[in-house]
Amino acid sequence: MTIIIIAITCLVSIMAFSRPELVEKLQFNASKIVHQREYFRLISHGFVHANWEHLLVNMIVLYSFGQAIEMYFSVFGRMANAYFLMLYFGGMLASNLYALIKHRNNFYYNAVGASGAVSAILFAAIFFDPWDSIYFFGIIPIPGIAFALLYLIYSYYMSRKQKDNIAHDAHFLGALFGFIFPILINYNYFQIFLDKLFRVI
Repeated sequence: MTIIIIAITCLVSIMAFSRPELVEKLQFNASKIVHQREYFRLISHGFVHANWEHLLVNMIVLYSFGQAIEMYFSVFGRMANAYFLMLYFGGMLASNLYALIKHRNNFYYNAVGASGAVSAILFAAIFFDPWDSIYFFGIIPIPGIAFALLYLIYSYYMSRKQKDNIAHDAHFLGALFGFIFPILINYNYFQIFLDKLFRVI
């Protein structure tokens, strides 16, 4: 599923780079979702990106951790793909709940990208193996659980400051959803997470 999502996202994003009208049609716009009932935007915005850097970062992270999630979910047999899609698109939906409420009357607020969904994939992977190293800036190895805490603190802080055009609240909410999702499908995973976490501590 990881490769299929990456292929579709890259195809749509590359098409949209030269077609502003396609971006306008697919991007997240809370006002149009709420007042014009264009509910497809809750998902479609995740298939278009602002630029090449935005697309490549999201797809590299998705490729790196999406395959790990597919391996973890393989124990569910025929439900594995369904759970993967629920995690990915559930993260996408959860990540925009705050923006949907806050900007429901702001016609000019728009957002694009799969960052919320990718954050969900990343944090689910951290949940399953909290001490596995994540390479900060692709160079510095730090334990996944430490990265998770720093990521949440940074996202929360930046969402409060609101000094850039990045939807840090979407990153925060998507990450939380990804961390909680494994527990929703099997509560026993929470005890397994605690065992792995405190085995090292």
